[in-house]
Amino acid sequence: MPSAQPALAPERDAARHEEAVIVKAVVRACDLWKLTNKEASQLFDVPIATWNRMKAGDFKGRLDQDKRMRASLIVGIFKSLRLYFNGPLTYQWPKAVNTGPVFDGQSPVDLMIEGGIPAMMKVRRYLDGLRGGL
Repeated sequence: MPSAQPALAPERDAARHEEAVIVKAVVRACDLWKLTNKEASQLFDVPIATWNRMKAGDFKGRLDQDKRMRASLIVGIFKSLRLYFNGPLTYQWPKAVNTGPVFDGQSPVDLMIEGGIPAMMKVRRYLDGLRGGL
């Protein structure tokens, strides 16, 4: 009787590939936003050593539901900024001090680092609202 192992290998390979794509997208967004390694690791809620492995393409771990949610929000925010702004603000906005009521003088990145996923969701909804998506 054939072993079930070969049937699982393609699923594991697909999951690893998916995670690699997710990590690459998050790293790219954080790089374009010019986040420091510390800021990026805090935003993605991983130790800085893990973030450095992610940046180097050496990450072999698994992404739990929290990291997948954070990745989805980061990529969604990135996409919203590309759709809403034209030019340098596309990449500068996340670190710019914002006096709007949602941000209260903080940059979006600082707000998201401090507030975690709920704050990331708030920023995403704010950007969707600017684009007329509410």
